[in-house]
Amino acid sequence: MSSVIEVYGLRKTYDEVVAVDDVSFEVLQGEIFGMVGPNGAGKTTTIECVEGLRQPDGGHIRLLGEDPSTAHTAISECIGIQLQESAIPARLRVGEAMSLFGSFYTRQADARDLLDHLGLTEKWSTSFSKLSGGQKQRLFIALALINQPEVIFFDELTTGLDPQARRAMWDLVRQIQDQGRTVFLTTHFMEEAERLCDRVAIIDHGKIVALDTPEELIRSLGVEKQIVFILPDGPSELPLTDLPQVDRIERSGERVVVYGHGERFAGTVVTALEHAGIGFQDLRTEQPTLEDVFLALTGREMRE
Repeated sequence: MSSVIEVYGLRKTYDEVVAVDDVSFEVLQGEIFGMVGPNGAGKTTTIECVEGLRQPDGGHIRLLGEDPSTAHTAISECIGIQLQESAIPARLRVGEAMSLFGSFYTRQADARDLLDHLGLTEKWSTSFSKLSGGQKQRLFIALALINQPEVIFFDELTTGLDPQARRAMWDLVRQIQDQGRTVFLTTHFMEEAERLCDRVAIIDHGKIVALDTPEELIRSLGVEKQIVFILPDGPSELPLTDLPQVDRIERSGERVVVYGHGERFAGTVVTALEHAGIGFQDLRTEQPTLEDVFLALTGREMRE
C-alpha cells in the first residue's frame, strides 16, 4: 500500500518553544490515521504543517507526492480540511456557502447531496448565525468534502458535539474511508481514536512516543486487565495474592478491583474465589483501552 503522506524529521518552533521536535511518520492510502496527545502536545501544529498552513522550520513533508509548503494550488484541489476553529460570515446562508466554496475547485460534489447526507437539507436557506453548534460543525465538514478530496484532514472533528452527533460523525468518517479516501484526524477522545483509526500516533511534548494499531498499542504496553466486584461480607484476606496472573488488589469498602494479566486471568480469579467459598456480587471485567495506554505514556497531570 502506497503512502499519501510522508513526514520525516519535522520540526516547528515558536520563539523558545519547540512545538514539534523531529516527528516522523507515514499515512497509507485508504487508512484512517489518528494523532492523539495532551493539550499543547503538537497535534494541531503537525497537521497544519502537513496541510501547508504552517511553514515548518525543518524536516521533509510530502503530501500526495508534493511539498505542501510550495505546491499549494495542486494540493488544494485534492485535499479537504476541517479546522479546529472555523468561521464564515454570520449572514451567509448554508446554500450560498456551499456554492461559494464549490466555485474554488474544478471538481465539485453535489452540494445538496452532501447536505442531505449530513442532515442539513432543511438548512439550505438558513444563515450561518442561526445554526446550532453541531450544525455548524457539520457544515464545515460538508465544505471540506465539496471538492471530492482524496485526503481529508479532521482536526478535533467531534469537539463540542453531543454523543449522538459524535457517533454520526464516526459513521461518516467510515463511509469516507469506504469510498477509498484517506483520513488524517486529530482527537483528544481516546474512544474515538480506538474505534475509528487503523493506526494511531501518540504525541507528547512535540515527539511521537508510540505509533501502531490501537490493538497493538494496548497489547504491547502491557496495560493491566481489571476485574471489579463487590464483597458484601467479604473476608479481610483474599486467596488471590499468590496467583501468578494477579498483579495487585485494591479495596475500597465493599468494592474490590483486581489487576492482572494473561488469557486466563478472569477465570483464574473467579475459580479461586469460588473454591474459597467467597460470595461476590456484580462482577465485571474491564479490558484495557487506548486511554489506559495514553495515560501510561503521557501521565495524568493537567495540561494547558
